[in-house]
Amino acid sequence: MEIRRHVILGTGGTIAGRASRPGDGVGYVAGQVSVEDLLASIPSMAGLPLEVEQVAQVDSKDMGFALWQQLATRLAFHLSRPEVDAVVITHGTDTIEETAFFLQTVLRPAKPVVFTCAMRPATALVPDGPQNLVDALAVASHPGAQGVVLVCAGKIHSAADVSKVHTYRVDAFDSGDAGPLGCVEEGRVRLFRPWPLASETGGLDPVVLQRIQSVQAMPPVVVLTSHADADGTLVRALLSGCDVAQGPAVRGIVVAGTGNGTVHHALEAALLEAQAMGVRVVRTSRCVHGPLLTHPGQLLADARSLTPVKARIALALELLED
Repeated sequence: MEIRRHVILGTGGTIAGRASRPGDGVGYVAGQVSVEDLLASIPSMAGLPLEVEQVAQVDSKDMGFALWQQLATRLAFHLSRPEVDAVVITHGTDTIEETAFFLQTVLRPAKPVVFTCAMRPATALVPDGPQNLVDALAVASHPGAQGVVLVCAGKIHSAADVSKVHTYRVDAFDSGDAGPLGCVEEGRVRLFRPWPLASETGGLDPVVLQRIQSVQAMPPVVVLTSHADADGTLVRALLSGCDVAQGPAVRGIVVAGTGNGTVHHALEAALLEAQAMGVRVVRTSRCVHGPLLTHPGQLLADARSLTPVKARIALALELLED
């Protein structure tokens, strides 16, 4: 497999996890092994023209906007270098879909940015991280590759579509109705559909980057769920802390509705109150698969095919522009 110059950014996660005994696949501590040591443990990586940078060492359940800012900044730097063809990012599985979606939305890179991960720690009897890293490099090296993708268990997923759907299996990710972009077979990429769209200019938008880098936090957007017996208690609690001069403390609400984005009438009444106060409200679905099919008379906007966590990011980014 031909490997051009790539940069590998480490952020921690299970792929860098360490347990006290080899058979322990649950009681490990994430983000313990450096990305440099991970690469050193894979014989096929020896001698390849790779640059390594440890951006963070976190359990991805603790991922947040501050680290997204760092990743966006480092990606912008490396992707702007002519000698760098691609960037691979190691990341924990719990929030990898959110980080990947954020970076694809903000950067839309013309060069490939390939996330990879593991469901077993580095100290497992049979860790899955090394193979995922090898596959990620195969995708990063593929001619014509672009955009932010996730590689895990031999499948290539688009950042826009991928979600974690299983708690422990090594093949924990799914891309819903769209399906994976492709797969990696013995180091070779087989595509099923096109790569994610890059920016129209083919480069990173400096205005967007400056906006992301200039703020201390994302606009506050919360995610609520509609269910049997749901009511407006949580919504009204969020609104009760409003300052008349400053407006609501929360600027957006994403509601994960039942079925085709339906919302319990008591919860919907409170959401309409919030909307009347200037809070942006967006409907999604708790269902794993399927977009929202809209019809006339809807009182709340919808996020179409976005999952609740991705709809939260999309809404927060929209609010940044207001």
